[in-house]
Amino acid sequence: MSAKKKDLLSSAMKRTSEWISSQEVSSDVTVHVGEASFSLHKFPLLSKCGFIKKLVSESNKDSDSTVINITDIPGGSEAFELAAKFCYGINFDMSTENIAMLRCAAEHLEMTEEHSVENLVVRAESYLDEVALKSLSSSITVLHKSEELLPIAERVKLVSRCIDAIAYMTCQESQFCSPSSSNSGNNEVVVQQQSKQPVVDWWAEDLTVLRIDLFQRVLIAMMARGFKQYGLGPVLMLYAQKSLRGLEIFGKGMKKIEPKQEHEKRVILETIVSLLPREKNAMSVSFLSMLLRAAIFLETTVACRLDLEKRMGLQLGQAVLDDLLIPSYSFTGDHSLFDTDTVQRILMNYLEFEVEGVRLSNNGVDLAGDMERVGKLLENYMAEIASDRNVSLQKFIGLAELIPEQSRVTEDGMYRAVDIYLKAHPNMSDVERKKVCSLMDCQKLSREACAHAAQNDRLPVQTIVQVLYYEQQRLRGEVTNDSDSPAPPPPPPAAVLPPKLSSYTDELSKLKRENQDLKLELLKMKMKLKEFEKESEKKSSSSTISTNPSSPISTASMGKPPLPRKSFINSVSKKLGKLNPFGITPYNGRGRTKPPKDRRHSIS
Repeated sequence: MSAKKKDLLSSAMKRTSEWISSQEVSSDVTVHVGEASFSLHKFPLLSKCGFIKKLVSESNKDSDSTVINITDIPGGSEAFELAAKFCYGINFDMSTENIAMLRCAAEHLEMTEEHSVENLVVRAESYLDEVALKSLSSSITVLHKSEELLPIAERVKLVSRCIDAIAYMTCQESQFCSPSSSNSGNNEVVVQQQSKQPVVDWWAEDLTVLRIDLFQRVLIAMMARGFKQYGLGPVLMLYAQKSLRGLEIFGKGMKKIEPKQEHEKRVILETIVSLLPREKNAMSVSFLSMLLRAAIFLETTVACRLDLEKRMGLQLGQAVLDDLLIPSYSFTGDHSLFDTDTVQRILMNYLEFEVEGVRLSNNGVDLAGDMERVGKLLENYMAEIASDRNVSLQKFIGLAELIPEQSRVTEDGMYRAVDIYLKAHPNMSDVERKKVCSLMDCQKLSREACAHAAQNDRLPVQTIVQVLYYEQQRLRGEVTNDSDSPAPPPPPPAAVLPPKLSSYTDELSKLKRENQDLKLELLKMKMKLKEFEKESEKKSSSSTISTNPSSPISTASMGKPPLPRKSFINSVSKKLGKLNPFGITPYNGRGRTKPPKDRRHSIS
């Protein structure tokens, strides 16, 4: 059929449809679409709809009125109403909100060029190519509307064209797209610098309306066109915050979510984790912690949870305490408040990464500082969980033993955690308390911690004796002011001390008194030294030596100034030498001394 004849036929059918509408000709066909019913005329419908023509030919021809049921048309009654208006020549607006529905309905009703010139399929395709797919926001809207029109939207390639258009335009708009080979090297440097500070693009919020499977396909298409995976972080963060909203991941209790909704959110979360960038620092630790809480709550696959734990371990130096306080979603009431097993695996991942980093990197300063931050973080975490009575001794000790020794500059944090744990578990045996106290090194306690520990009744007596011993050694070093002297021998471990509490109590009281005396002697010595220095300055500045008997320093003493100081220090040293709380006999060159008899009953 020539183009001229097609135009004549189209104009004739249009005039006929207008005459039918104006003369109010009685309908001869009734179309049921879902719950809606349309009383129409055969001529305008059959002239443009091949699908309706088949249904009418198969129906009863003897009856005056034909009834047709259409149950599976894309878009339902709304789409059919627009298609019927098109058949009657009634004007209506095509928009990004209804174009996907019109295109799929036209395909289902077979409104092609075989039945009419410039039929609905051609008109819809023209609008898509010239209007809808020319802007990013319109393409996203059409793709979002296509979610309810599957699988026919896939068959007409509406979904794939929208995804390709979105991927192309986002790469044009975004700073994270790799420059083409024709660009200069300076442009590559600019893009690399910009990628270090991710900024949420304006279109990222629009993508959050998409269903998770189409959202995933869009991101994959973007990366195929050169979009940097590092730049996907802000987009994934926005999508996760919107799609996982409403989960009770910060408290403990029964799940308040329907099984169907739980399954949908589980699929969303697993897909988001699979799309996370592999670069370090691409995602914040707080966001990774939120995803991990949701993964535990929704009971995702083990691979999903382990992936998040490894990512957190890689950036553990940037974490804060709240990031590690992951609730235990056991829902039985028999377990601890916090998931210590997960934190333990995160710490093990961190140690594994740090060992590999030390082997491959020469920058040990940054690694040491990062490890020190992690040590303080874990000590604060242990102090937080120590108050939970359901935390077992094995978990507490196991977690403390994983904290690197070099990350603990002082033991004050560990002492705080141990003290809180002992307070929360008052029914522990002496052996268990000794095990807990063995986690800290008493030599690294500060003065304030030593003063607190010396009066702490919750600590075992052996630990208090150790604290006092090291405090005496510290005071001895300050008195003698001898930095080159060898370090004092460490006291015997608390585990091998004889369990004679009465003797320990007496020895403890004696040590406390001697410590106080030692501090007074040290103070007196400092005061005398200051007086001596003042008098020395006066004597050296004067031309004659004063012979006044009331003078604190005689002429004989001026001739030998070091003697009073030396004799005083010797007296203090002799006093300190008597403080031997552990019965250690110094080495005299004749061989090893025999251990005291009470050590035969020690616990080893």
